[in-house]
Amino acid sequence: MEQKKNVENKPIRKEIINPGNAYIELTPGTRVKFHFLTRTAHDGRTVDDSRKMGKPMELVLGKKFKLEVWEVIVQQMSLNEVAKFTVHKSLCPQYPFISKTLRDIGKKPEERRRCCGMTLQNEGIGYPDLDALLQHPVDLEFIIELTSIELPEQYEKERWQMSDDEKMLATNTLRERGNGFYKSNRYTDAETCYREAVGIVEQLMLKEKPHDGEWMELAAIKTPLLLNYAQCRLIAGDFYAVIEHCNEVLNLDPQNVKALFRRAKAHAGAWNPMQARRDFIDALALDSSLKSTVAKELKSIEEQQQARNVQDRIHMQKLF
Repeated sequence: MEQKKNVENKPIRKEIINPGNAYIELTPGTRVKFHFLTRTAHDGRTVDDSRKMGKPMELVLGKKFKLEVWEVIVQQMSLNEVAKFTVHKSLCPQYPFISKTLRDIGKKPEERRRCCGMTLQNEGIGYPDLDALLQHPVDLEFIIELTSIELPEQYEKERWQMSDDEKMLATNTLRERGNGFYKSNRYTDAETCYREAVGIVEQLMLKEKPHDGEWMELAAIKTPLLLNYAQCRLIAGDFYAVIEHCNEVLNLDPQNVKALFRRAKAHAGAWNPMQARRDFIDALALDSSLKSTVAKELKSIEEQQQARNVQDRIHMQKLF
């Protein structure tokens, strides 16, 4: 009798429904996906069902998820196991807020109720059943089906999960991948890689004091990535974006020939002929090997200018 009482008083009780496959030890950083059905333990009322929400829950272990009991639960399970866990109410105080967040996914921002202190006190969190759980906590049942286990080395981490060293490695990988796409004329894919790499470097730069040594080292890594990204945007005809990115490079390195030449091409495309000529001439002054290329570009600008002048005269004649 005493043994039965101790079992009933355990804060987490497990009942296996389907044993699943072999057990895998889950280390910090492991990504798991699972479906869950949440019910109130005393009357079996359904609170949430992830299958009706349309996607499984995803957790990365060791990242201090608000509902810690879920991390404890999945570490007791095998892949593809289905089990029911009855959890004491003292371990579930955050569940209503987790549930609200999951239910709000897909809603427009204006349809979501913010949970500041005053709103919570006066209006609740926007779901009557969750408000009831907040006011009168009860034990919960979680029926969990563990559908996926990916150890840290088996998946590509999202940026927020990475250490600084891992972010640098990811930057190099993205750069190489982008270069491969560019050589295969897959410019949109290349652009995506370069943009992600630039974003990672900028995130690292935020930790450093601008223009200090480490910040400048990161800026030197960012510059070729930004130029590659600008080249992709140039091919796409997004001329003013190219000008903006080249300006950023030239603010750090006023004699960067690639930035001057690409900005010149963008000015020509946007039909800013004076700026284009100036940048082409400045690029040539820094790199004499561009002599024939710049000559062709300047000739093209001159021919376009003459054609536009003819069109303008014809247009003016029609006005009178």
